[in-house]
Amino acid sequence: MQVKILVVDDSVSDRLNIRNTLNEYHILTACDGTEAMRVLEEHNGISILILDLNMPNMDGFRVLEALKEDERFRKLRTIILTNYGELENEIKGLKLGAVDYIRKPIHIESLRARIDVHVALLRAEKALEQRADEQALTFYMIFNQAPIGIAITHAPEHSGRVVMEINPMFEKITGRTKEELNRLGWEKITHPDDLQEDRKNLKKLKSGKIRIYSMDKRYIKPDGSIVWVHMVVAPLNVSKYQLYSYICLVQDITERKEFEEALHESERSKSVFLSHLPGLAYRCNYDRDWTMQYVSDGCYNLTGYRPESLLYNRDLSYNDIISPEYRQTLWSKWKQVLAKRQPFKHEYEIITATGEKKWVMELGQGIYNEQGEVEALEGIVLDISDRKAIEDTLKYNNEHDSWTGLYNREYLVSLLENDIKLKKMSKKALIGVNLSAVQLLTTKYGFQYTQKLIKKTAEALSNHCTNNCLLFHVRENRFIFYLLDYKDKNELADFSNGIVKTLESLFVIDRINGGIGILEIEQNLDEVDIDLLFRRLLIASEKSISLYENDFVICFYDEELEAMVNREIDIEEALNVIAADDYTGNELFLQYQPILDLKTGLICSFEALARLRSEKLGFVSPAEFIGIAEKTKLILPIGEKVIVTAFNFLNRLSECGYDNICVSINISVIQLLDSDFTCRLFDLMSKMKINPQNVCIEITESVFISDFEYINNIIGKLRDKGIHIAIDDFGTGYSSLAREKELNVDCMKIDKYFIDNLLDTDPDKVITSDIISMSHKLGHYIVAEGVEYDIQLKYLKEHGCDRVQGYLISKPLDEEDAIEFFRKHMELKR
Repeated sequence: MQVKILVVDDSVSDRLNIRNTLNEYHILTACDGTEAMRVLEEHNGISILILDLNMPNMDGFRVLEALKEDERFRKLRTIILTNYGELENEIKGLKLGAVDYIRKPIHIESLRARIDVHVALLRAEKALEQRADEQALTFYMIFNQAPIGIAITHAPEHSGRVVMEINPMFEKITGRTKEELNRLGWEKITHPDDLQEDRKNLKKLKSGKIRIYSMDKRYIKPDGSIVWVHMVVAPLNVSKYQLYSYICLVQDITERKEFEEALHESERSKSVFLSHLPGLAYRCNYDRDWTMQYVSDGCYNLTGYRPESLLYNRDLSYNDIISPEYRQTLWSKWKQVLAKRQPFKHEYEIITATGEKKWVMELGQGIYNEQGEVEALEGIVLDISDRKAIEDTLKYNNEHDSWTGLYNREYLVSLLENDIKLKKMSKKALIGVNLSAVQLLTTKYGFQYTQKLIKKTAEALSNHCTNNCLLFHVRENRFIFYLLDYKDKNELADFSNGIVKTLESLFVIDRINGGIGILEIEQNLDEVDIDLLFRRLLIASEKSISLYENDFVICFYDEELEAMVNREIDIEEALNVIAADDYTGNELFLQYQPILDLKTGLICSFEALARLRSEKLGFVSPAEFIGIAEKTKLILPIGEKVIVTAFNFLNRLSECGYDNICVSINISVIQLLDSDFTCRLFDLMSKMKINPQNVCIEITESVFISDFEYINNIIGKLRDKGIHIAIDDFGTGYSSLAREKELNVDCMKIDKYFIDNLLDTDPDKVITSDIISMSHKLGHYIVAEGVEYDIQLKYLKEHGCDRVQGYLISKPLDEEDAIEFFRKHMELKR
């Protein structure tokens, strides 16, 4: 069954929206009453009329009067587009067929719901009029599968008599079963506020004053909640099926009602909203002047111009207010979004009546006619000047160092990433200024002094900035210059020497030095590791410091430094492999250097020395890989592997019958500061059955710089368990002579430096004997390291040294060699 619908409305956009929404039906349109009557005459079978009462020429009410007089249109279903109550009594007085009402402005989904109800009703009546037996079956299929609630009664449902047939959707909407509805009746589930109107309509229906009625009403569900429905009630007169006399159709409109309520509230507060809008609302032509058809009162506060001065360009156009540099961009942006029928959003600046510039954000959309042409633009223009000011402040804070006002590291990173992609052929270089020595002044003069000095330095270095040279404060005591489009290395060197002169004059009183590192960034690269660039720059500046301790000297990052960096990376990769839980290789191994007790003449212990050797790197000095292990925290897993290996060596000695030999293990400050270190060490000793008396932990003096009290407390706990504690390389690091008596240690190991002095200096002038004497007075025993000559051994014996180690006794030995060395040593001493 084809359903023809005639839409009569003078609004082009309303007609277009309705046609698009009801595109599955045959839609006819008319712009006024006169055209509507012509279409009704020319087209047979129009079933539904959607009619706007307020139209030019012949209005909707006159159309209804004309239809009343024509018998052909007695069954025409009419949906009136109007405000509730408007001419409703007069329309009812015409005694037309089925009449329904929809409030304007049109809620398109509400209209769609009403049309679906009327179409379902039309089809139901048609089905029962044709071929009764066959169509009855179809009717009941529709009845049970319909997406709307249907109730068919012997007497009208709303008379309070028994409901005979109720479809599943009606049960779902009301939340009640067919049996419950038959028992309760319609009045018991109708909201009290809707009951009187429903009864009144029912009375008119029964008396024949109306042929159909519809209304929005509320049902009360079993849980007390409310469901809104649009209800249509009509006679159902079919000669063969007189058992049923009325049909009631209901559709759940709860969501629509909630929306209408929100819309009503929105409309009620619309004027309040516009009056408080931080900007203006508008409707304008789509032309270069943005000719205004409507402008809200907020125009004055935003622009300084009265709304009427902009209407139809009376005094000036809106385009005159837009800052010139944004006019073409704005036009192009609107052109782009209108072509795709997208919403518009753009930020730009306007110039007010006083000449002030303001940032605004425009939000709008196009209004189109039936041909798809742009009729007008509608939207709002909001003042975002405050937001822009905040954004500018945040942007500045994100890109600048708060103390010096210079650009910060994050901005340099983003700038480099962008320039490397977009300026591939430009020469780019970084010049790092490393002032780490300034930190020494903090101890002497305080934090505020050094902070002021850094700020003063920033101001002085800023004088070297140009359009192609920017300065960044990237760390507390580090600055970086970023240079673009320089000529060659000579220019970089000249520029850097200028920086040197500035720094030398600045620090002439404080007498500190620093490093100047220079790094050229390779051209034509797609991607660069920025962290690696900074790392290389730091290496160059630190090399400058290490080579020239008392001056500011420049140092280019070169192939030698590149090799140093690459080797460090290779070492770190090797250490990562070793640190893995499943590591089973032999790159990391221990050697053991015997320690001789001078009083007994016997080997009393071994020092376990970690060694690293790989096919790629060859032999790696502990001085080289231990520092990398500490910096990367790999010292924690690797240090534990060293401890386990040393404990296995102890157990090997024990198996050979040597139960009283001690093994010394070097422990890093990183390990000591690890919260799990002591517990883990004790667990390993327990699991491997290690006697704590056979273990000596060696730590360097420098560990006490980190936290004297904390570390001294930790080694105190180790001593309490019976572990020996030794200070390694004593006399070269922390000034522990002053606090030696406070240290929880058993042994002092005199650094090789003091032992070597015994060869070149008058023995009476060296302080080695004083160190031995002082340590003995404090209850510590002494081990002398690096003993290689008999003259050194003789001196140490004469001055009461307790133990010695060094090549004079033995070089560090592999495990098997160490055990064999000890076995032969013991045989000789028997």
